[in-house]
Amino acid sequence: MSLFSQANFEEDSQKQAAVGHWRTLMPSKGSKEEPETGCQDAGGVDETQSTEQLNVSRLRSSSVEIREKGSEFLKEELHKAQKELKLKDKECERLSKVREQLEQELEELTASLFEIDMLQAEVTALKTLVITSTPSSPNRELHPQLQSPSKAVFRKGHGRNKSTSSAMVSAASQNVTPEPVSHECKEVDSILFAEFQAWKESPTLDKSCSFLDRIYREDVGPCLDFTKQELSELVRVAVEQNTLTIEPVASQTLPVVKVSAEECGGPKKCALSGLPRTCKHRIMLGDSGNYYYISPSCRARITAVCNFFTYIRYIQQGLVRQDVELMYWEVMRLRREMSLAKLGFYPSEM
Repeated sequence: MSLFSQANFEEDSQKQAAVGHWRTLMPSKGSKEEPETGCQDAGGVDETQSTEQLNVSRLRSSSVEIREKGSEFLKEELHKAQKELKLKDKECERLSKVREQLEQELEELTASLFEIDMLQAEVTALKTLVITSTPSSPNRELHPQLQSPSKAVFRKGHGRNKSTSSAMVSAASQNVTPEPVSHECKEVDSILFAEFQAWKESPTLDKSCSFLDRIYREDVGPCLDFTKQELSELVRVAVEQNTLTIEPVASQTLPVVKVSAEECGGPKKCALSGLPRTCKHRIMLGDSGNYYYISPSCRARITAVCNFFTYIRYIQQGLVRQDVELMYWEVMRLRREMSLAKLGFYPSEM
């Protein structure tokens, strides 16, 4: 082989080796393909994240909107419920007031009906009382102080003019014929009659008027003037206030009293006169609970004054329907009874 041929062979071998050799391809720094691939990958990720964020935002917005709408709905329902409750409260309050008013009206109607029945009974009884139990001819069933000890029963008061149903029914049930008035010569005193007429125009229990002032001085005062001055004053006040009680003491247990036995007297000693007397009656002043034993004479004096006050109370209340002169003579008769009693005269049955 010639040198030329050998050289060509070596040259050809080098060329073949150069052509068949594998080299690792490294991206060059100035390559444009790598940056393009990286941009494409980043764009896809950003787009996915943006979509997810958008979806989350939409979900959050929907949730907030739902909550707001739900809250508004609940507020409206609560407001409606509160309005309904207020209306129901007002209705309950109105019904409660109506019920109370009806109950009150029912009570008033019941009381009115009861009072009407009682008034009718009292009017009937008072008419009977005025007709059948005037001081000139008293009904002894209505005035126990006028009864004998054997017939007397326990009854509080001295026949006071108080409108109680039992007293009125008792009065209405009586049918007592008035006893005939004895005929005697009498003449009207012009001064006394004028004083009574003036009092009758406007009857009062005020003792400052001339009519009562005279009777207090001439009759009531002397009649209730007992030895025991302090007790006498208490008796006078109780008579005026219509709070004095007279009751028989026969076969009754002696009460427990706060004051001494000397002041109260006893069955054998009068508390008003202080003298040893047989005392068949006792008095109580108001609601004190203290009883004072009195003799028949003292009882007659107290009863005479009580009868006078009872009659003028009848006149003051309009229960006596008589001519003014007849009323005047009845007052004079009662004054005579007080005068006799203060002088020591009294019926034997006392």
